[in-house]
Amino acid sequence: MINWIIKKFDELTVHELYALLQLRNEVFAVEQNCVYPDMDNKDQPAFHLMGWQDGKLLAYTRLLPPGTACAEPSIGRVVTSPAARGSGAGRALMQRSIDVSRRLFGPLPIKIGAQLYLHRFYSSLGFKQTSDVYLEYGIEHIEMLLA
Repeated sequence: MINWIIKKFDELTVHELYALLQLRNEVFAVEQNCVYPDMDNKDQPAFHLMGWQDGKLLAYTRLLPPGTACAEPSIGRVVTSPAARGSGAGRALMQRSIDVSRRLFGPLPIKIGAQLYLHRFYSSLGFKQTSDVYLEYGIEHIEMLLA
């Protein structure tokens, strides 16, 4: 069972911050070979949703308030541990992220910048593609919106 925790940046313990940065680094930098800066000064205004199991961070998203990255609230830095893949943790993470975003920011549309290969996954959650394909850090992305 995954224990979900949501915290503002200033509420994170140093151990939680280390774990989430380590997971983001493991997947985005090492696994996806993306050698671009992960820390972009959007962590500070964000809410951080973490899914823990047996003392290990398995899943994480960063929830940005409206007006931070775009006009709408947004969900980003969506990541699941390689050890948790295929377990349903990714779907549970996104469903929880949507619910928490609506609770925090109200019933507003939610925007994401999705890696193109995940189009079908995000569409299954109700997101609709709203942009052409673009490159972000050398990876094909699309913008998507959940009404």
